[in-house]
Amino acid sequence: MRLGLSRIRTKLSALLSSPRKGEGRSGGDDKVVPPTSATLLRQLSNWRVTWRGVAIAAALTLVIGTGGAYGLYLKAFADAGPLPLEQAKAVSVTVIDRDDRLLRAFTTTEGKWRLPLDPKDVDPHYLKMLFAFEDKRFYSHHGVDPKAVTRAVLQMVRHGRLVSGGSTLTMQVARLLDGKHERTAGGKLRQMARAVELERTLSKTEILKLYLRLAPFGGNLEGVRAASLAYFGKEPRHLSLGECALLVALPQSPEMRRLDRNPEAARRARNRVLTRAVAAKVITVAEAERAKAERIPAVRFAFPMLAPHLSETEAAAHPAESVIKLTLDRPLQQNLERLARDQARTIGDNVSTAIIVADHQTGEILAEVGSADYMDAARHGAVDMATAVRSPGSTLKPFVYGLAFEAGLAHPATLIEDRPVRFGTYAPKNFDEGYHGTVSIREALEQSLNVPAVRVLARVGPGKLAGRFRRAGVTARFPDKSEPTLAMALGGTGLTLEELTQLYAGLARGGDGIMLTHRYDQRGKIWGATHVKPLVNAHRLMSPLAAWYVSDILKDAPPPLNAKGGRFAYKTGTSYGYRDAWAIGYDGRYVIAVWVGRPDNSSIPGLMGRSAAAPILFDAFERLPGPRTPLPGAPANVIRGTNADLPAPLKRWREPGDDPAAGKFLQPPVLISFPPDQSEIAETDLDGEPLVLKADGGALPLTWLVDGKPIPSDAHTREAIWQPASAGFAKLTVIDANGRTDRAFIRLR
Repeated sequence: MRLGLSRIRTKLSALLSSPRKGEGRSGGDDKVVPPTSATLLRQLSNWRVTWRGVAIAAALTLVIGTGGAYGLYLKAFADAGPLPLEQAKAVSVTVIDRDDRLLRAFTTTEGKWRLPLDPKDVDPHYLKMLFAFEDKRFYSHHGVDPKAVTRAVLQMVRHGRLVSGGSTLTMQVARLLDGKHERTAGGKLRQMARAVELERTLSKTEILKLYLRLAPFGGNLEGVRAASLAYFGKEPRHLSLGECALLVALPQSPEMRRLDRNPEAARRARNRVLTRAVAAKVITVAEAERAKAERIPAVRFAFPMLAPHLSETEAAAHPAESVIKLTLDRPLQQNLERLARDQARTIGDNVSTAIIVADHQTGEILAEVGSADYMDAARHGAVDMATAVRSPGSTLKPFVYGLAFEAGLAHPATLIEDRPVRFGTYAPKNFDEGYHGTVSIREALEQSLNVPAVRVLARVGPGKLAGRFRRAGVTARFPDKSEPTLAMALGGTGLTLEELTQLYAGLARGGDGIMLTHRYDQRGKIWGATHVKPLVNAHRLMSPLAAWYVSDILKDAPPPLNAKGGRFAYKTGTSYGYRDAWAIGYDGRYVIAVWVGRPDNSSIPGLMGRSAAAPILFDAFERLPGPRTPLPGAPANVIRGTNADLPAPLKRWREPGDDPAAGKFLQPPVLISFPPDQSEIAETDLDGEPLVLKADGGALPLTWLVDGKPIPSDAHTREAIWQPASAGFAKLTVIDANGRTDRAFIRLR
């Protein structure tokens, strides 16, 4: 039945004069209550009307409802309270690299992925589609779009239901801030009141930022950046047209259109956005067709988790910062994490690795890998081995020789004895259990011989070495807070990979210490920039000449198999019991440190720095960005030549008590090498054969005694034959031609 103007007026009059069910009376009062505009619209929607009738009905409805709506609006504005902007500031803590690339993100305290995003960091096509689909007049209205509201009312009158809510982006932000999605008239008025308040308080850019941050995308994903990373595995800076359309469509019904649960619904919604974008001349028909053909992702990507140990440490240390900027380089970090994981699996079970790369010119750490695989429980991946205190093995020997060079006690061509020696009860031995006789200090350092290093440290002083480390910002640790000992030359102290990297950075700088850092402050400056400078003079690690001598030796160290040497200086180390393998190298710009071992400190038979850590070091240097920077040239006061060209005091290493003027040098003391002191020998091991006693050092002939009684021995050798008479304890004594002695107590059983 078609209604004319008179019929509409008659019907409206009847509606306005008739009471609503349940609203016509109040207690005993017979006062008639006029119907609300919502009731009026609901009843009008049941009519079949002409377009003219629709327009007239809408106009009358707007006129009738204006007063009531305005009153409701004022009430909504008063009841809404202050804008809840503080809770919108709660975002995921993000850790970014030196170029603002995401390394790791953490969920909010509510378990949401909500990452901050600036409009300039979103693909422009996304914003164009968003405005075309959601709010064409975003930059011209003041929170509420009158044209959109009028259109929504007319559609509701015509269809008898809410077709479009007329919401602007500002209204949607208001709804997201309140956490309420009310589709009633009162709810819409409250959103309008909030939207107007938002427009008065914030700029358009700030409102758009809130939408980009808070828009729901299903599950615990909030914001465009979180959705782009989770669904497409990339930042929203470079989205395809189809991806842009998906991100516009999903917030309309985030759970029903989740890509990982209902990709078909998401596809249909995306295509509607693309069709609207064509109508708005945002894209062409051809572009829309290509975008509609794009595949809909059906799974969520994991969020980046690069530098997990460092990220966790920094986030815990700075809880008030939502964005933590590190000096790391994301591509290099990612590359080295892959290298560490692959190499650890090659070496063996339960093995972990750690790698640090630093620019020793600036003090910035460019990569820090704390373990082989953060998620691998069998390898204790959650343990950060870059900061774990371990025995550094032979990696401290360059600093021992450096102090000797600085003090004028030695030169790389100086000759030194690699023979048995004892310092009190401490008798160092080489890794291969053998001795090489007279060698140059260059050879001793290249081959990492133990005995010469301890001889030099005995003269330089372990306390002085530890003191130089402290001046360079590194504190060596000793058991039970004991004093530094000669064992420090062979790794008898505790240091971290970070600390070793810092020491070698100073060595690479010609002896000038430098404090390494891995983060920027909130101003974008290197954290502690006043300290990230050469610690010259009072904080010098060693002299430039001494540092150059050390580097000149280390650059010629033999490379691992299938590797080319001479491109950078490097040193390896292996701790006692095959627990730690180290390799640290540097060129004119970068220093790289590598550790290999087990986090539980258990032994790995055959684990050595040269075979386990050095290959990783050489591979890491190949992955550095840009061309290599050569090591610096020689200082002006360098002494070149062979041992014959050296001044007399530098020709041969002098021990305390040597008399070079008389051409006499201290004879190595006599030491019992077998059987060792406090050892036990089973009778079955001898099988009736005599026991061969052996000694090292001392001036021939040697005299041997068992329990104070001499036994026969050869005057031209350092051995003696002894046939034990019975089981029990025995005291062995050896005396050299100069009267020096050594003793060993053994047990025969």
